[in-house]
Amino acid sequence: MPKLIRSILFAGVLSGIAAGYWYWRSGQDHQGTSELVLYGNVEVRQVELAINGSERIAELKVEEGDRVTTGQLLAKLNTERLEHVVARAQAIVDAQKQVVARLEAGSRKEEIAKALADVEEAQATAVDKERTIARLRKLLKSNAASQQEVDDALAEYNSIQASIRSLQAVADLVLAGPREEDIAEAKATLKRYEAELAQAEHDLDDASLYAPSVGVIQTRILEVGDMASPLKPVFTMALNDPLWVRAYVSESDLGKIAEGMTATVVTDSFPDKGYPGWIGFISPSAEFTPKPVETSELRTKLVYQVRVFVKNPDNELRLGMPATVKIPLNQTVDEANEVEPDGTSIVTRP
Repeated sequence: MPKLIRSILFAGVLSGIAAGYWYWRSGQDHQGTSELVLYGNVEVRQVELAINGSERIAELKVEEGDRVTTGQLLAKLNTERLEHVVARAQAIVDAQKQVVARLEAGSRKEEIAKALADVEEAQATAVDKERTIARLRKLLKSNAASQQEVDDALAEYNSIQASIRSLQAVADLVLAGPREEDIAEAKATLKRYEAELAQAEHDLDDASLYAPSVGVIQTRILEVGDMASPLKPVFTMALNDPLWVRAYVSESDLGKIAEGMTATVVTDSFPDKGYPGWIGFISPSAEFTPKPVETSELRTKLVYQVRVFVKNPDNELRLGMPATVKIPLNQTVDEANEVEPDGTSIVTRP
């Protein structure tokens, strides 16, 4: 009899344990349906920075570990040769501008006055020669002058008339000014020289290296005095704006999330602090679970990469840091795609 009682009591205890486990499991399942937890790392993105020019390095402005901002000067080449090229191109442009200005201004009033004076002088000489011819013809009748003298005077008169026509043509050209074709040619030449100057100034600007984005200098590869070229990086820089967490979601959970859904990112360094974020990208193709990802499911199961953008106002998140992503599932796609106060959608916001 006592043995039977013990058996009944033992069975009751087992039933109680089973019921408790079922109740706890049900609570876990219910809780699991309200939030999806993913694991990943803060994305590490690197860029190799090279100077777009071939010359020796004159200055390096940053060291390894320095934080830089967009447009900050990082390095500079020796620019003496490039400065001479720019100065020469500038001088050529200035000279051609004067040529264009001279052609557009036309003839000076002094040039016009001289051309007209030359014509008047030739005309006066012709009038005097006409009088000489008239006198010689009178003298020829009384044999006081020879026919040869008359012929010579006529020849000189004809020559003077030809000079008048030539000088008048010159005066007309001076009055008309330069041809439109000459002005157009001078302007085209000026444009070519200005293009050469712009190229020289661009080459001079390329001698300086600027940060393309906000980031951290990871490696300083070259030093002052080294020969730089577009194929030789000077720095390796880690970009941290925008910042995101690379995580992976299983196929069974893929239908629970959508681009634009809000999320919270938590790290071991600050376990009590959540960083607001949003899903910005879900891979369209599946892949095998990467080895660094810690999940309770088999690693051979196919998963999809998810990129969760995260805000980092206090600069506490570090590149490569392990992170936990918590995505509330009680949000709709329309709510997820709400517009931020600055007018941009959180789906596309960097």
